[in-house]
Amino acid sequence: MPSSGVKNAIWIFGDQHRAQALSCNGDPNLNTPNIDRLSAEGQNYERAVSGFPLCCPYRGSLLTSRYPHECVPGHEYPIPPEMPTVADVFNDHGFDTAYFGKWHLGGFKERDGRAAMYIIPPEQRGRFHTWVGYENNNSQWDCWVHGGEGANAFHHRLPGYETDALTDLMVDYILERGKARRAGRAKPFFAVLSVQPPHNPYLAPAEWMVHHTPAQVQLRPNVPPVDWVQTRARRELAGAYAQIENLDWNVGRIRQALVEAELDLDTHIIFFSDHGDIHGSHGQFLKTAPWEEATRVPFIVGGLHPQYEGRSGRPDALINHVDVAPTTLGLCGIDKPAWMRGHDYSGLRLPSRPQTECPDSAFIQSVIPTGHSDSVDRPWRAVVTRDGWKYVVLEGQPWLMFDLNLDPYELVNLAHNSRFKAERRRLQERLAQWIADTGDAFALPTL
Repeated sequence: MPSSGVKNAIWIFGDQHRAQALSCNGDPNLNTPNIDRLSAEGQNYERAVSGFPLCCPYRGSLLTSRYPHECVPGHEYPIPPEMPTVADVFNDHGFDTAYFGKWHLGGFKERDGRAAMYIIPPEQRGRFHTWVGYENNNSQWDCWVHGGEGANAFHHRLPGYETDALTDLMVDYILERGKARRAGRAKPFFAVLSVQPPHNPYLAPAEWMVHHTPAQVQLRPNVPPVDWVQTRARRELAGAYAQIENLDWNVGRIRQALVEAELDLDTHIIFFSDHGDIHGSHGQFLKTAPWEEATRVPFIVGGLHPQYEGRSGRPDALINHVDVAPTTLGLCGIDKPAWMRGHDYSGLRLPSRPQTECPDSAFIQSVIPTGHSDSVDRPWRAVVTRDGWKYVVLEGQPWLMFDLNLDPYELVNLAHNSRFKAERRRLQERLAQWIADTGDAFALPTL
């Protein structure tokens, strides 16, 4: 069936999935053919970053295109219910909107019980027309979802493994959109699938786990030769790789559903993650840290057949969390509203969209630390530049500075080497500008 010209959009994203962990991005441990196909047909933004490598703040910025200090500044902070979201914009333009999966913006504190059993108030669900989700859940075979309100409210346990069961919901939604189109009731849609894997605990169904054993895992060169670090990294990576390959299989299921619904030529698929996972690099684990394994995330825009409209390749744009919503709107022919902070990169993909000058850098924050084990326990700010530099500061103190062009594994910290003081000053000035432009407050070092 030929394209109708309607442009739909789907977000697919996992939690704690670093950019390096895809076969199309060079990880020798993985086979991710469905995501690789998205990359080959579309655009793979290898330099995309997580503007706050922590779940709740990233998600708040993702939905609102506001920076974390303006929206969700830390772990278990709620999204302000009155703050407009990307769903509001799609709703206003006649789209159907749907969200399936992890939300983590209700503000529930795990110290008060299990977040999977917390019912997020309807006014705090971002105003998606369909919303079936949960606050947080770290048990992939015991995933509870809720939705609706009043007499239509529900709360039940999903059957089987979380990623598979949530994908079932997305597939059903897509097939319903196809039925509506064939019945002459076509309506564009924006739908989100948010799954927790490859977040810890690093477990997947047996048919995926069997492909990965700790002894076979090839570690990144920046994992230090310390026994306990390498042992833990291998064990956890084996499970995470199985989770990622399972997610890849489910991406394939979504693409097949689009074909069955005759919507495959009309739908943008945007695949990404909220942040990465360090998995032993630099002797660190998990997230909230400024190293590449935590801050670099996959970001792939695909889904349209190349013969229609679209550019492929690997742009060097530094897409950040605040840029995802404006870019998605642009892909669907909608200009971003004035209240969104981010940049619209849709012109890099679609010839029909205006190409505006891309930002020269990306601003990364850790506003309120979690205090969790294996996390950075103090605030920091960072800037990453398109010319390949990263600069990170603690309050009043330079911390890290890397030339990523020459040192992609961040093995040589130049932040305290006076030979590079001119570069350090340039980067600090750019960081100071980001802080001023976004209304942030942070005590920069005296250089």
